[in-house]
Amino acid sequence: MDYLIHPLLDQETTNRLINSIVNDNCAWEDGKKTAGSYASLVKNNLQLDKRSQASISNSDLIIKAIKSDQLIKSFALPKRIHSLMFTKTSEGGDYGMHIDNPYMKEGRSDLSFTLFLSNPNDYHGGELCIQTIQDSKELKLDSGQILIYPSTSLHSVKKVTKGERLVCVGWIHSYIKSNEDRSILFGIDAGAKGILSQHGQSSELDLIFQSYSNLLRRLGE
Repeated sequence: MDYLIHPLLDQETTNRLINSIVNDNCAWEDGKKTAGSYASLVKNNLQLDKRSQASISNSDLIIKAIKSDQLIKSFALPKRIHSLMFTKTSEGGDYGMHIDNPYMKEGRSDLSFTLFLSNPNDYHGGELCIQTIQDSKELKLDSGQILIYPSTSLHSVKKVTKGERLVCVGWIHSYIKSNEDRSILFGIDAGAKGILSQHGQSSELDLIFQSYSNLLRRLGE
């Protein structure tokens, strides 16, 4: 399974974001409201009302940051970034093993992401667990870092035993539906840009970029 861990927001921006959503006390609601019929049985957290001003303005900020990040664009090839939610998991809360809905009101889910907001030292537990064929990857990132992974993966959030876990979750409708095809394109793009950085432009590199672009046309929607 291929996933990307990457710093998205600086600490000052993250702190402002946290203050704005934490202060919107009236807008928090049961997280089961947006879960599917199966996922709602294992979801124990709160989420910020998507219609609240804090949710709307901060969602726009995060989408803009993702769209302007060249590494994320190369990795995810985003056509649409959608359905962002701010979630709060307090002591005793968790989210059992589930898979994200393939289609949502705002778009298809090819890639899921979690933007970690809370400092990892401020809460115990709350690791994001992504199931692989043989085991489970447990991930808990620094404040302002984003994790992007295939929406085809079973995943869960371990129980928070102390403190409070704040994150933003969302989904990416990619121009490339297949995880394997997207991974191949990312490798070609990253390799070509690395060669360009070290050795400059060349006719051979022109052919690599040409092949990448035409492969993207062939595989994309």
